[in-house]
Amino acid sequence: MQTRPVVLITGALTGIGRAAALAFARAGARVVVSGRREEAGLRLAAELRALGAEAEFRQSDVRHEDEVRSLVDATVVRFGRLDIAVNAAGTEGPSLPVTDVTPESYAAVFDTNVLGSFLSVKHEMRVMAAQGSGSIVNISSTMGERGAANVSLYTASKHAVEGLTKSAALEGAASGVRVNAIAPGPVQTAMLDRLTGTAERKAAFLANVPLKRAGAPEEIADAIVFVASDKATFITGQIIRVNGGKTAS
Repeated sequence: MQTRPVVLITGALTGIGRAAALAFARAGARVVVSGRREEAGLRLAAELRALGAEAEFRQSDVRHEDEVRSLVDATVVRFGRLDIAVNAAGTEGPSLPVTDVTPESYAAVFDTNVLGSFLSVKHEMRVMAAQGSGSIVNISSTMGERGAANVSLYTASKHAVEGLTKSAALEGAASGVRVNAIAPGPVQTAMLDRLTGTAERKAAFLANVPLKRAGAPEEIADAIVFVASDKATFITGQIIRVNGGKTAS
């Protein structure tokens, strides 16, 4: 891997994606951040450049293959290669029982979490396999292993991301491409606040975490940077659970 790797991050404008962008920038990487909101993206790219990184924003929606293809190709045109990809674009979708799931609510979650991950891996793998190296990091969740009432769509989508990760790792191994997933537990982001709704429900939710707190986005970013790096070159096809012990029992 390059000493100043080229990193592409989807879903980079908030939460874990944003924390990962900042972590890679501080580590000296060249970073392309992507998301749907241009103004926020341009601000983030400027923030990364202020840290001394070469960085730029590309507006893209992972639900559309032409935009994903263009994003990956533009990254290669700009920096000459693609070493690391972090697929952080995701949504929790509506909280509702299985009996209330509609095709529309299904699409609202799966188009971003599953189709978006597939399209991203497809085009990242295309470039990395041709250059003979690369590391892809998908973002799963505790719900990629477990179930929970009223979040069947999100849970099923993250199970799919974990299956994609393992299969893509087997396909990429012969070309020197590693594919792993980081599966966070509760992390202090806007998504956690939306899922829990109130301070009381949030406190009750976190009481079930053995470490008795939410993770910080920066803690998840540190795990992403590690598994993507040359310090983890024998790790592929793995789901790395960073969840304060939530799945220990």
